[in-house]
Amino acid sequence: MRRGLTIGEFARATHLSVRTLRRYHESGLLEPASVDAFSGYRYYEAEQIPVAQVIHQLRELDVPLADVGKIVATDDPDARSVLIAAHLDRLQTSLDRTRAAVTSLQRLLRPDPGALEVVLRSEPARTVAGITDVVAVGDVLQWYDGALAELDAAVPERLGPPGGHYDNELFAEGRGTVLVYYPVADPPARGRVRPADLPAVELAATVHHGPHDDIDVTYGELATWVHEHTLTVAGPVQETYFAGPRDNPDPQTWRTEIAWPVFRVS
Repeated sequence: MRRGLTIGEFARATHLSVRTLRRYHESGLLEPASVDAFSGYRYYEAEQIPVAQVIHQLRELDVPLADVGKIVATDDPDARSVLIAAHLDRLQTSLDRTRAAVTSLQRLLRPDPGALEVVLRSEPARTVAGITDVVAVGDVLQWYDGALAELDAAVPERLGPPGGHYDNELFAEGRGTVLVYYPVADPPARGRVRPADLPAVELAATVHHGPHDDIDVTYGELATWVHEHTLTVAGPVQETYFAGPRDNPDPQTWRTEIAWPVFRVS
């Protein structure tokens, strides 16, 4: 009577090495259908071929061993979907970080000294409709999306694009005060939305074109310009979102102004 596929035959059928199959066995991910008590030879059933291939693909995506075991062990497709979706979200975040790092490196290694255009301008005092909170730097994007959605509902009539102010502590300490706002004629007080008084200020401003993958490089270039022109920063970084994903899905159309409140060093 045939005992099933030998480990070599199973390796050929699944395109997985014998070493990998032994590792799956030792970790409890894929146990052979039987193991000869005298020789120790492993034997597999043909029905285990797709299971082995699923495990391999999950490991190719760096799904943790514990999650792989749960996915293979459950017969509930919804539970499998939840586990896989959670890992895909983590993988997408990792891919986004990798893409952003590559984009920044490409700009840093191929600098274009004439690309940066900086303007100095005066901005008068004004009152805006805003939401203010103390936020960790890693939570800023999620917080911003929620705050702007609340502002959209509270202030349908706006005088310009949305803006944000980011205190120095956010960058230096990893946590700081963030303000997101719309310029409006009559700021309401509704929910978290409150009138916010912005003082008159002198700004050194430049526009970052495209997605934010390499916006850190634009920050660095603006800092260099400020230093070279004997200016010093005197307040929170300001960003104005002239065009973004809410306006156009094409990242190449996005435009974000970065502005630093400055004064000249005597």
